[in-house]
Amino acid sequence: MKKPKGGHDDHKVSSDPGVEKQSITACLLSAAFFGALGSSFLYGYNLSVVNAPALYIKAFYNKTWVERYGNPIPAETATMLWSITVSIFAIGGLFGALSVSFIIKVVGRRGTLLLNNIFAVIAALLLSLGEISKSFEMLIIGRIVMGVNSGVALSALPMYLGEISPRHIRGFIGQFNSILICLGVFTGQVLGLPELLGQESRWNFLFSFLAVPAILQLCVLPFLPESPRYLLMEKRDEKAAEKAFQRFLGKKDVSQELEEVHAEARAQDNLHTVSVLQMLRSPAVRWQLITIIVTMACYQLCGLNAIWYYTNGILREAGFAENILPYITLSTGAVETLAAIISGLVIERIGRKPLLIFGFSSMAVFFSLLTVFLYFQNSVAWLPYLSYVCILAVIAAFCSGPGGIPFVLTGELFEQPYRPAAFMIAGTVNWLSNFAVGLLFPFIQEKLQSFAFLVFVVVCILGSTYLCVVLPETKNKTFMDISLSFARINKMPCPPPGHEIELTLSITPDKNGKTQEVTKMESFF
Repeated sequence: MKKPKGGHDDHKVSSDPGVEKQSITACLLSAAFFGALGSSFLYGYNLSVVNAPALYIKAFYNKTWVERYGNPIPAETATMLWSITVSIFAIGGLFGALSVSFIIKVVGRRGTLLLNNIFAVIAALLLSLGEISKSFEMLIIGRIVMGVNSGVALSALPMYLGEISPRHIRGFIGQFNSILICLGVFTGQVLGLPELLGQESRWNFLFSFLAVPAILQLCVLPFLPESPRYLLMEKRDEKAAEKAFQRFLGKKDVSQELEEVHAEARAQDNLHTVSVLQMLRSPAVRWQLITIIVTMACYQLCGLNAIWYYTNGILREAGFAENILPYITLSTGAVETLAAIISGLVIERIGRKPLLIFGFSSMAVFFSLLTVFLYFQNSVAWLPYLSYVCILAVIAAFCSGPGGIPFVLTGELFEQPYRPAAFMIAGTVNWLSNFAVGLLFPFIQEKLQSFAFLVFVVVCILGSTYLCVVLPETKNKTFMDISLSFARINKMPCPPPGHEIELTLSITPDKNGKTQEVTKMESFF
């Protein structure tokens, strides 16, 4: 038999490698950009936006307290209120991650992204009107609502991007999530400058801006297709799935793509979405699940969030004036964004696994150097400059792979019925780890001082070692290819290469364009 041009020959069921590498369409790019703009961009923006107006928000809390109770706010209460304002964002994110699988089941991937904008608009109103209403409670509620938005977005968006992308550019399209997170962080830093919105009279507008990306997404995304995989495998609407594939791929004949989804559907024991409990009990996805939990935990526990704690202090030690620190700090956001863009451009050439291992390993190296430089920085005048270079290198290493690929992998390692539950578990690990770092790092730093970063060195080394041993490369593979890569380690029976003859569940269109289930004996060669 003649082998299809340019592909794998592992097995012919799932990978028909003769997929023509057509150019990226405007429809696909628009879905990736505007999907991420109203989702991951807002998450990144909220990570940095509270830094610039922190002093003004604390002053507002004190002023409101005096007007209510006639006395200045106690120092302990002020610290507690500010800590809640910052950290409750992660609690909201956890709620969002826990709810996403239920929302997706009802309204689909694109529908979830659109519905999620309601949370962004409500949060923008609460956060921007809190001062006028003399209510610091509105700011705290606004932060938790925005957290819910981010929790939903960081699960629904990677799922949507992974399902609408041809496999040869799935990583590139998936990295829009990471790129827009970094761009959001950078935008928050820029708008927070004193010349723009980082003033006492303007800080409310920093939060009003939250509504802008949400409204832009609401204006564009309704005119772009839903995930064709969702339409075909869950809604059983082959006609709509075919139209979606045609728009995303920019070609009329999408029979090959439809057959790939059909083959995946036939390989499933059932087409019903698997619950979290069922997924935890399933041996068929055990190591995929462990891999995602490890990768997501390392994503948060690798120490990037803790880096921001030291940045301004190191710059002060280097002799930079206080009034120019915000401008120098912009370099961190710029490096972050540039590294994410470069990662997106090379991911389909280098692969997911090498970028992840390189990113975590590089972070371990630069964290080790940073520890040495911080320890001796009072002895040598120019060492703070090297410390700052290490900070930039850590940020670049993180964004080269660990900053975005965990979300891409969560969508790639699981087939359709498992995917919502997988994102729910990954999101839960992500937000719990985020909360743990925020809660524990101040105590670790107090005890270990400059040696605190050695904790993250250990995490990065363990993470890169695990990925090197367990994770298969997933670039340019179908979801069935990837599942079969894990079959051996999961100790599941693997169909023989070249042909599988089994009793399968097929989906065929009826006269109305909908699909119906037909049980039949199928042979694939």
